[in-house]
Amino acid sequence: MSQTYIPAELRRSVAAASRYRCGYCLSAQDIMGIRLHVEHIIPLVLGGQTVAENLWLACPLCNGFKGTQVYAVDPETGANVPLFNPRTQNWYEHFAWSEDGTEVIGQTTVGRATTLALQLNNEYITPARRRWVAAGWHPPND
Repeated sequence: MSQTYIPAELRRSVAAASRYRCGYCLSAQDIMGIRLHVEHIIPLVLGGQTVAENLWLACPLCNGFKGTQVYAVDPETGANVPLFNPRTQNWYEHFAWSEDGTEVIGQTTVGRATTLALQLNNEYITPARRRWVAAGWHPPND
Protein backbone atom coordinates (compact mmCIF):
# COMPACT_ATOMS: atom_id res chain seq x y z
CA MET A 1 0.00 0.00 0.00
CA SER A 2 1.61 3.19 -1.20
CA GLN A 3 1.63 6.53 0.54
CA THR A 4 2.76 8.20 -2.69
CA TYR A 5 1.03 11.43 -3.64
CA ILE A 6 -1.46 10.91 -6.45
CA PRO A 7 -2.44 14.16 -8.21
CA ALA A 8 -6.17 14.89 -7.93
CA GLU A 9 -6.79 14.73 -11.70
CA LEU A 10 -5.00 11.37 -11.97
CA ARG A 11 -7.03 10.04 -9.02
CA ARG A 12 -10.28 11.17 -10.68
CA SER A 13 -9.27 9.56 -13.96
CA VAL A 14 -8.35 6.24 -12.33
CA ALA A 15 -11.54 6.27 -10.21
CA ALA A 16 -13.72 6.89 -13.26
CA ALA A 17 -11.96 4.19 -15.30
CA SER A 18 -12.47 1.68 -12.49
CA ARG A 19 -16.12 2.73 -12.15
CA TYR A 20 -15.52 3.57 -8.49
CA ARG A 21 -15.11 -0.11 -7.60
CA CYS A 22 -12.31 -2.25 -6.25
CA GLY A 23 -10.58 -3.92 -9.16
CA TYR A 24 -10.22 -7.19 -7.23
CA CYS A 25 -13.43 -7.79 -5.26
CA LEU A 26 -15.63 -5.33 -7.23
CA SER A 27 -16.92 -3.70 -4.04
CA ALA A 28 -18.37 -0.31 -4.88
CA GLN A 29 -17.10 2.76 -3.06
CA ASP A 30 -20.61 4.11 -2.55
CA ILE A 31 -21.82 1.01 -0.69
CA MET A 32 -18.59 0.52 1.26
CA GLY A 33 -18.85 4.04 2.62
CA ILE A 34 -15.09 4.64 2.47
CA ARG A 35 -12.74 6.13 -0.07
CA LEU A 36 -11.02 3.42 -2.08
CA HIS A 37 -7.24 3.44 -2.44
CA VAL A 38 -5.45 4.21 -5.66
CA GLU A 39 -3.37 1.06 -5.86
CA HIS A 40 -0.10 0.51 -7.71
CA ILE A 41 -0.61 -2.73 -9.66
CA ILE A 42 3.17 -3.14 -9.81
CA PRO A 43 4.25 -1.76 -6.44
CA LEU A 44 6.73 1.10 -6.29
CA VAL A 45 9.22 -1.11 -4.42
CA LEU A 46 9.21 -3.46 -7.41
CA GLY A 47 9.78 -0.70 -9.93
CA GLY A 48 6.16 0.29 -10.60
CA GLN A 49 5.44 3.89 -11.45
CA THR A 50 2.76 6.36 -10.50
CA VAL A 51 1.22 6.51 -13.96
CA ALA A 52 -2.34 5.77 -15.06
CA GLU A 53 -1.32 2.48 -16.70
CA ASN A 54 -0.12 1.15 -13.32
CA LEU A 55 -2.96 2.43 -11.13
CA TRP A 56 -6.43 1.17 -10.27
CA LEU A 57 -8.84 1.44 -7.36
CA ALA A 58 -8.68 -1.15 -4.61
CA CYS A 59 -10.60 -1.39 -1.37
CA PRO A 60 -8.48 -1.13 1.77
CA LEU A 61 -8.85 -4.88 2.46
CA CYS A 62 -7.71 -6.01 -0.99
CA ASN A 63 -4.94 -3.43 -1.11
CA GLY A 64 -3.74 -4.44 2.35
CA PHE A 65 -3.76 -8.16 1.60
CA LYS A 66 -2.03 -7.58 -1.74
CA GLY A 67 0.77 -5.48 -0.27
CA THR A 68 3.77 -5.85 -2.58
CA GLN A 69 2.72 -9.19 -4.07
CA VAL A 70 2.61 -9.55 -7.85
CA TYR A 71 2.64 -13.38 -7.95
CA ALA A 72 0.86 -16.03 -5.91
CA VAL A 73 0.42 -19.80 -5.93
CA ASP A 74 -2.64 -21.34 -7.55
CA PRO A 75 -3.92 -23.78 -4.89
CA GLU A 76 -5.14 -26.22 -7.54
CA THR A 77 -2.03 -26.55 -9.72
CA GLY A 78 0.71 -25.32 -7.39
CA ALA A 79 1.92 -22.95 -10.13
CA ASN A 80 3.27 -19.54 -9.16
CA VAL A 81 1.28 -17.16 -11.38
CA PRO A 82 0.85 -13.40 -11.77
CA LEU A 83 -1.94 -11.84 -9.75
CA PHE A 84 -4.97 -10.55 -11.61
CA ASN A 85 -4.39 -7.17 -13.25
CA PRO A 86 -7.65 -5.19 -13.10
CA ARG A 87 -6.43 -2.67 -15.65
CA THR A 88 -5.63 -5.16 -18.43
CA GLN A 89 -7.65 -8.29 -17.65
CA ASN A 90 -11.40 -8.96 -17.64
CA TRP A 91 -12.69 -9.85 -14.17
CA TYR A 92 -15.34 -12.22 -15.52
CA GLU A 93 -12.75 -14.26 -17.42
CA HIS A 94 -10.99 -15.13 -14.15
CA PHE A 95 -13.70 -15.00 -11.49
CA ALA A 96 -17.38 -15.72 -10.90
CA TRP A 97 -19.78 -15.09 -8.06
CA SER A 98 -21.08 -17.91 -5.87
CA GLU A 99 -24.74 -18.74 -6.40
CA ASP A 100 -25.75 -16.51 -3.49
CA GLY A 101 -23.50 -13.65 -4.68
CA THR A 102 -21.41 -13.48 -1.51
CA GLU A 103 -18.18 -15.19 -2.53
CA VAL A 104 -15.68 -14.75 -5.34
CA ILE A 105 -14.82 -18.02 -7.08
CA GLY A 106 -11.52 -18.17 -8.94
CA GLN A 107 -12.04 -19.78 -12.36
CA THR A 108 -8.46 -19.78 -13.71
CA THR A 109 -4.97 -20.16 -12.26
CA VAL A 110 -4.80 -16.36 -11.99
CA GLY A 111 -8.28 -16.16 -10.46
CA ARG A 112 -7.67 -18.87 -7.87
CA ALA A 113 -4.26 -17.50 -6.89
CA THR A 114 -5.62 -13.96 -6.57
CA THR A 115 -8.67 -15.08 -4.60
CA LEU A 116 -6.43 -16.82 -2.08
CA ALA A 117 -3.63 -14.22 -1.91
CA LEU A 118 -5.95 -11.23 -1.54
CA GLN A 119 -8.38 -13.14 0.70
CA LEU A 120 -11.30 -12.04 -1.45
CA ASN A 121 -13.72 -14.00 0.75
CA ASN A 122 -12.38 -12.87 4.10
CA GLU A 123 -14.39 -12.83 7.31
CA TYR A 124 -15.16 -9.11 7.02
CA ILE A 125 -16.34 -8.74 3.43
CA THR A 126 -18.48 -11.86 3.07
CA PRO A 127 -21.03 -10.83 5.75
CA ALA A 128 -21.17 -7.34 4.24
CA ARG A 129 -21.85 -8.84 0.81
CA ARG A 130 -24.68 -10.86 2.30
CA ARG A 131 -26.35 -7.61 3.39
CA TRP A 132 -25.60 -5.94 0.05
CA VAL A 133 -27.22 -8.85 -1.79
CA ALA A 134 -30.32 -8.58 0.43
CA ALA A 135 -30.53 -4.86 -0.38
CA GLY A 136 -30.18 -5.57 -4.12
CA TRP A 137 -26.84 -3.75 -4.40
CA HIS A 138 -24.64 -6.74 -5.13
CA PRO A 139 -23.21 -8.49 -7.05
CA PRO A 140 -22.50 -6.02 -9.84
CA ASN A 141 -24.55 -6.77 -12.95
CA ASP A 142 -22.13 -5.75 -15.68
